[in-house]
Amino acid sequence: MIRTALRFVLAIFYAYAGYRHLAGPEPFLQIMPAWVPFPEQVIWWTGIAELAGAAALAQPLSARLRQAGAIGLALYALCVWPANVNHMLMDMAREDGGWGLAYHVPRMIAQPVIIWLALWTGRVIDWPFRRRGGA
Repeated sequence: MIRTALRFVLAIFYAYAGYRHLAGPEPFLQIMPAWVPFPEQVIWWTGIAELAGAAALAQPLSARLRQAGAIGLALYALCVWPANVNHMLMDMAREDGGWGLAYHVPRMIAQPVIIWLALWTGRVIDWPFRRRGGA
């Protein structure tokens, strides 16, 4: 029951993030690493990926589609990590210290948790809650 509830929470989170990428890409463009080609298109496609992943994760009919959505969202979270690191470095270099470590450190820690949560709620993995069988 908790797994299903968290799956819907994560799907809502990603759907909102996807909407934000499409409706207002400017904040995402500001944190995009300079080495990423075609940043506007990348932001647009990341929004589409988040919406598609959220829809796949939330749908109740196909376990395979949920798993595919979960894997896609986990890979997505891994792939955007460089932008989050870039944001932290740019922000911390500001004269006023930007958002500060109190914002950026939890955000960096949250990234692998979000990756795990996508895989766990999509039933791709059971770790660390798998029950051990008897000997």
